[in-house]
Amino acid sequence: MSAVIMDQGRADLLAARNRAEMALGGIYEISKLLASPNRLEPTLSGVLALLSSFLDMQHGLIAFFDTDGAPELVVGSGWTETNAMNFFARLPERAIGQIVVTKMPLVVPDIARDPMFASVSAAFPAGEVVSFIGVPIKQGDTVIGTLTIDRMQSAGRPVPYDSDVRFLTMVANLLGQVLRLHKVVAQDRERLLAEQSRLAKGREAAPVPVKGIIGHSPALHEVLEKVRRVAKSNSTIMLRGETGTGKEMFANAVHHLSPRKNGPFIKLNCAALPETVLESELFGHEKGAFTGALAQRKGRFELAHGGTLFLDEIGEISASFQAKLLRVLQEGEFERVGGTRTIKVDVRLVCATNRDLEAEVAKGAFRADLYFRLAVVPIFLPALRDRREDIGPLAREFLTRFNHEHGTELALNGAALAMLESCYFPGNVRELENCIRHTATLARSKLLADGDFPCQQEGCLSAMLWKGVKCEPPRVSAPAPAPAPAAAPVPVAALPEASERDKLIEAMEKSGWVQAKAARLMGLTPRQIGYALKKNGIPLKKF
Repeated sequence: MSAVIMDQGRADLLAARNRAEMALGGIYEISKLLASPNRLEPTLSGVLALLSSFLDMQHGLIAFFDTDGAPELVVGSGWTETNAMNFFARLPERAIGQIVVTKMPLVVPDIARDPMFASVSAAFPAGEVVSFIGVPIKQGDTVIGTLTIDRMQSAGRPVPYDSDVRFLTMVANLLGQVLRLHKVVAQDRERLLAEQSRLAKGREAAPVPVKGIIGHSPALHEVLEKVRRVAKSNSTIMLRGETGTGKEMFANAVHHLSPRKNGPFIKLNCAALPETVLESELFGHEKGAFTGALAQRKGRFELAHGGTLFLDEIGEISASFQAKLLRVLQEGEFERVGGTRTIKVDVRLVCATNRDLEAEVAKGAFRADLYFRLAVVPIFLPALRDRREDIGPLAREFLTRFNHEHGTELALNGAALAMLESCYFPGNVRELENCIRHTATLARSKLLADGDFPCQQEGCLSAMLWKGVKCEPPRVSAPAPAPAPAAAPVPVAALPEASERDKLIEAMEKSGWVQAKAARLMGLTPRQIGYALKKNGIPLKKF
């Protein structure tokens, strides 16, 4: 009898040792799987597959819960992308709820006899004894999930519930750590993406300044954003705007922001040359083509090959020359003056004008086919009065350039800047630069005040230029479907007395009854507006 007991003891000890070795091997294999850089769901499915090889289990479920206790991830034996949602319905809710509430493992030897499994016991073969083992997955003292298995009981073989619970608890601890690491990695990834998005938005909100173009106004920002976009293509660009808005600077910006930036940037003012000279300048000429053509000469189109050609004042070219230019744009080829060899070029064309080309086309003075070739991408440059926020930075920049050229240390005081920002500047940026240079040249002290400027001394060139006319020169605007000739400005002297008086009162009210400001609004000198007020019998109001 004693021998039988000893043999049974040795068998139990050997079985326990085998189970311990199997559990150790299982933990090793599962830890290797959990350390692999895979998605969480396939990894958990692999853990269940390994468990089925170490335990005599039929099915397994790993569930993780959200902060409200609802299952947010459930993976079962045989999990795939297509059947992923089916495992949520297989959760034994009452058993899972008990594990979560007690925070302790749950063992049910025969689920057919336990009311908690009334809804799932029918899924197993009749007559089979199925046991259930479930353990909590914790982070600290909080249950964040469960690991559950079910297994068939073999006749005559007791189920080692204690060892299985210990083994599954160790696996659950590993799963809790893995989930925590996955969440940390996901949070870091979201933080990185958010930071990249923030930096990208910051770059969009504050783009790298374009060399030579100064200002931060919304109107300028909008134009520069469009320039950055169109510069990436080879499309022909038409720069539109009043005189002095800086068309050449923007053309240069288009070139240096384009893929052609390492190529040449060639420019030509079409209004500065007669037609015969313009043709030679653009297309070149052969030796002896005309009197004085002593050698072959390349034209601007050839010189700009691989780069950008800027044609300013394109609206001034003659009708005959328009046809010649159209051929180059359509076919990308031309012949030199006096030559017969056809030359092909790869040139990106940027042109500019301050004329109303739509009206010119309507009158027949400008070819419609050429207009549509040139105005592929029109960009309208804002007048300086429409970007007053940029007057201060521009004025300081022009004064800095003057100081550098002349070795002076002049500066603008607040009153001078305020006065400049209230000016109309029909000549735009060019007029502002001339105004700064004029005042700086005659400066009597290092700090320029508002009284130093010529407009405060009845010597404003702009006021003389626009003297006696309505202070609103024609603006270049987007083309209208049916363009009509712009009305000519009406001289004040030609208006009826009542109309002149009304305009004077309106200007004085807008300027707070300050004669100097009203004069600037109407394009008059202070002396002229004083005479007009007396002539029309308008008394001055004092505040």
